[in-house]
Amino acid sequence: MFAHQDFADFSQEIGLASLGATEHEIKRLAALYWFTIEFGMCLDSNGDRKAYGAGIMSSFGELEYCQTDKPNFLPLDPHLIAAQYVNFPISEMQPTYFVAESFEKAKEQINEYCNNIKRPFNVAYNTKTHSIEVDRRIKTRAEES
Repeated sequence: MFAHQDFADFSQEIGLASLGATEHEIKRLAALYWFTIEFGMCLDSNGDRKAYGAGIMSSFGELEYCQTDKPNFLPLDPHLIAAQYVNFPISEMQPTYFVAESFEKAKEQINEYCNNIKRPFNVAYNTKTHSIEVDRRIKTRAEES
């Protein structure tokens, strides 16, 4: 999965968002990573649930389990995950999966969340130079509104 450019970019977005974030926000980002990059699901064009997360895809048992009616399935909501799901089981089957409308929609929702994290600086990945650029300008209150 990580060799696929869209998936790798998705994972990188969460990593970049952690730069300069508070410890509290990093815990929230870890939960977002867990429920998307590791255990993400989305709907296909027929409306069927499909797994895309690396954790699901690397575990035959988890892949089989996520197709049953045993777990709870919720619509992907980054704000709900960040507020209520920062503690998640790492050594048992997931009791809850967050299902996005599509893989593209999942990326869009996570990008929107990450772009609104308050940090003392902004970071962006430059695809031409393959480097992270840091904008250290401190925004005034007028610029933030």
